[in-house]
This record gives sequence, C-alpha cells and structure tokens, in this order.
Amino acid sequence: RPARLPLLDLVVAPAARRARDAEPRGRQVLLGSHRRAARKRHQAAGHNLPLGPAPVLEDEYGGWLSRKVVEDFEHYSAVCFEQFGGRVKDWLTFNEPWCSTVLGYANGEMAPGRKEAPDTEPYTAAHHIILAHARAVHRYRKDFQGAQKGKIGITLNMDWKEPLTTKPEDRAAAQRALDWQLGWFADPIWKGDYPESMKKRCGDRLPSFTEEEKQMIRGTSDFFGLNHYSTAYISAPEGQAKTISMWGNVQSGGYFDDQEVESTDDPTWKRTDMQWAVVPWGLRRMVEYIHHEYHPRGGIIITENGTAVADDDVQVAKQDTFRVEYYQGYIAQLHGAIKDGVDVRGYFAWSLMDNFEWALGYSKRFGMVHVDYTTQKRTPKASAKMFSKIAKTNVLTIPLSVLGDSGFVPIKPGAGCKTEKDNPQQHNE
Repeated sequence: RPARLPLLDLVVAPAARRARDAEPRGRQVLLGSHRRAARKRHQAAGHNLPLGPAPVLEDEYGGWLSRKVVEDFEHYSAVCFEQFGGRVKDWLTFNEPWCSTVLGYANGEMAPGRKEAPDTEPYTAAHHIILAHARAVHRYRKDFQGAQKGKIGITLNMDWKEPLTTKPEDRAAAQRALDWQLGWFADPIWKGDYPESMKKRCGDRLPSFTEEEKQMIRGTSDFFGLNHYSTAYISAPEGQAKTISMWGNVQSGGYFDDQEVESTDDPTWKRTDMQWAVVPWGLRRMVEYIHHEYHPRGGIIITENGTAVADDDVQVAKQDTFRVEYYQGYIAQLHGAIKDGVDVRGYFAWSLMDNFEWALGYSKRFGMVHVDYTTQKRTPKASAKMFSKIAKTNVLTIPLSVLGDSGFVPIKPGAGCKTEKDNPQQHNE
C-alpha cells in the first residue's frame, strides 16, 4: 500500500515557504524513510497528505479553510517529487479527503477538531483540497512525470450505498449518499464540477469553481484510487435524518442534514472487530458504478480493503479464518466485476501488519502479519499465506460456501437494523 508521508509541517514551515525551499530536517526524515525502503528492494509508492493540515499552517492562516494552503501544498508536493521521484513511481496526492473534511470540519472528531460550522467549513476545506490536488498533479506532469515515468492520482473512500427499496425516493437518497461522499471529490476531478444535487441543495454554501479552474481540475488523476470496506442500505428518512458518529455522537446540521439520507444494515451480515458489516457484493457494485459513471483513465485501483479481527493472541492470529474468508469473498466479487468488463488494475490489502489504527491506537488489528507490540516479533497469519499464494499463482481458491455467501441477497422487508458503519459502540450496547 502507498506509504504515508505526514510531515507537511517539517517541509513547509512559514519561513521555508517564503524561501521556496524545504526545511532541511523534514527533507532528511523523509529521505531516510525512503532509503530504508530502497535497501529492502521495494518499489516505493507514496502519498503526501497528513489527515489534518500542519499545525504551523493551521495556526498561521487556518489550514484547509484558507486558499493560501493550495500554493503551499503544491510546493510541498514538488519537494516530495524532487526528492523521492527516483524511487516513488505511484503517487497519491490525498488519501480519503472525505475523512479530512467531514471528520475534521463537520463533527470535529479528527484533526483539526472543528465542528462549529458544519454547514460551510467542510465544503470550504474540500474545495481547497480539490484545488490543491489539481495544482500538485499539474506540477508533477509539467516538471517531473516525463523524466520520472510515474503515475499520480487520488484515493477516495467509499462504501457502497444500496437503495433499501425500489421506491423513487429511496433511489434518490442512495444517489445523494454517493454524491455527498464520492461524487463530492470525484465529479470535479473526472467531470469538472460538483454534483448537481449538491449545488442545488447547498446553494452558495458550496463554493464554486471558475471555468478556468474546472478545466484545470478535470482529468487530474491517472487512475481511480478506492478505499472500500463495507456497504449499507439507504432510504429517504421520515422527518429529520439522524446519524451517529464513530464515537456514538449524534451528527446533525449542515453537511449531515444536506444529504438527507438514512442508513440501514442487514442484521444477517457478519461484522468485523470494528463492527463494520462484511458485504463482498458491495465492492462489486461499487467498482461497477465507478467504471460506468467516471470511465477512469488508468482504471480502478483498490488502495485499501481489509478487516479488523480480534486476534491479539498470536496462536489465535495464526488461524485468522474470518480474515481469510473476508478476503476470499471480496476478491471473488472483484474478479466477477473484472470478468464483466470493469477496468480494475490493482488491489492493496489493508494491511500487511497490525498497526496504529487512528484514534483506536493498537486496539484493532487489521494486519495479515501479527505484531507483538512488546517484542516487535512478526508472525504471518493464515491470511498472509493465502495472499502470498494468490500473488504467486494468480489463482484464488475459495470454498463454495464462502463464494455463495459473498453474493447479493436482498434484505428481508422490515428486517433492517438502524445503525452506522462508523458507530461500533452501538453494536456492543
């Protein structure tokens, strides 16, 4: 999976930005990480966005809420291209910008922790992220791509949104759910402007692009990067929609009310240790939608897909059957989409090793390799051996029962449970 380079504050300090040069300490830290990868004979891939803006830029002018960040991000990206372009051949400008904007500026649960203006700030931050992305891509294509022969794009996180019923209002709600997360970023980059549904509902609270900016943004991705984990049924709410955040907080106002959707899960779906629903057919429908809606040049690359399992004990972790079957089901459905003509060109499992999982720390394990956090000993799990075999043979061996469970089964009328992927606590109450 592309490596993270969350060191914007080291590379673009105010004085360094005015001098148009990278701060030396930041450059040395970044070079060191990539040299270590090179010694391991890995072809490095990189993306260059911290979840929130660098504290120094947040303090100076408000981070992503200021248009000044666009130029600074272009400069930061150019430093990365110049220093690492010989080793990094696949670039992501941003990873999951929805998280940066909604979690950072709407519910305030991630950096920079703002929730005072959910009706405007998420849209402003996203607008500047899109412009910054486009500027960075143009800079790479103009000054670096010809010599370095790399590719550059963006990765968006998106769960599939299936209409709960065939009613027109539920179909419209499912489309809004797609528009307010995926289309918010994908439409400008692949079509040149925001979805019409967002422009109509948000009015002047949604910033607008000039005609020149639309032309600059459109086509600024050499592939479509997708992080995908789960699926939900979507319906039009009766009255005001209420959503619950990952930490159990009610989300309302602004961004959350604008899309006007309600999520429902099928109670028969299996759940990961994050309490996210396991729905392999949702990945197939997701890539089919992207393929037909955006026709991405360079195809689709799954940049994250995987599951957390409660396997702290190394002996339990060695036989991580749940994770094995998760990958089998999702990869089988992805293969079905490819057979039907969907242009999928790559797949990254999340993740190679157990790691530090956002605000949940070391409490959740996504890795195919178990990590003893005291001794740092690494132990491959059954899923690692399965994935290695697929990589070597290009063959997926899957039990018929797992293959059958991976396919679409309609939810029974009235059987849904009102919940959210992002609220694991709700399932433990």
